[in-house]
Amino acid sequence: MRVNSQRSNLLQQGVALLIVLWVLVLLSIISGTLALLARAENLEARTLFDDSRARMGALAGIQRAVFEMRNPDLETKWIPDGRPYVFTLGDSEISVAITDETGKLDLNSASEDTKLNLLIGNGVDPSEAQALVDAIEDWKDPDDFIRPNGAEEGEYAAAGLSWAPPNAAFATVEELQQVLGISYELYARIEPALTVFSGRAEVNPAYAPLEALRGFPEVDLETAQNLIFQRQEFDNSNIQPLTMPDGSIAVAQGGGLTFTVVAKATLNNGAWTQVEGTFRLGTDLLGRPYRIVRWQEGVSE
Repeated sequence: MRVNSQRSNLLQQGVALLIVLWVLVLLSIISGTLALLARAENLEARTLFDDSRARMGALAGIQRAVFEMRNPDLETKWIPDGRPYVFTLGDSEISVAITDETGKLDLNSASEDTKLNLLIGNGVDPSEAQALVDAIEDWKDPDDFIRPNGAEEGEYAAAGLSWAPPNAAFATVEELQQVLGISYELYARIEPALTVFSGRAEVNPAYAPLEALRGFPEVDLETAQNLIFQRQEFDNSNIQPLTMPDGSIAVAQGGGLTFTVVAKATLNNGAWTQVEGTFRLGTDLLGRPYRIVRWQEGVSE
């Protein structure tokens, strides 16, 4: 009986030891999981904190841009031709680029020839470009008459689209993507050159981005790049008129009151955020010095 009792005790001790080992393994797994979760939450919190700091830096860049565009000193006022202005704020590097909307093609006000030249200059075949211009004009004109190569409600229905031209002015540049024949690839290519805020029939090359410059006669990609380089060689203290290939002069003075600002804040650890906004200067009825007409965050470079 004593031998059986000893065997039973040894068996119980062995089972107890096994249970203890399993408990230890389980506790190790739990503690490891908790440590991993804590690390992940810490990294997530750090990322959110960095994103918030970078966003605040970008917003500071936006406010600085608005301030500079209201600067009455013409010699120190920033030039809104897309050139980058860089300054440091805390541990962030802020890069700000301002573009006067008069340097872009207004979808509602630009002439048909200006639209045609912009499309051709950005790589669209002339015959296709003419059809696209007709479709753009049919989109915004007040009637239902179809231009020679245009499109009205019937053409959109035949293409299987659930929308039709509103026969009204473009409310946003993004609306252009709904025009029959405008692919996303083409839209992405020409979007930097477009606006609905200038109200002008022509594009001012003194402020025009590269895509808009390519819509001018005799201006190819290399020429457009050289024009931008020449333009940005000067500031308000030694500004020089820009001579276009056809001999016309681009005058920097006489821009508009609406500007697009792209502000990017980069922290010293590499985290960054970019914010883009379009602003119209001028005190409104509430006494505000400017009005936001377009806003976009998380913009890719």
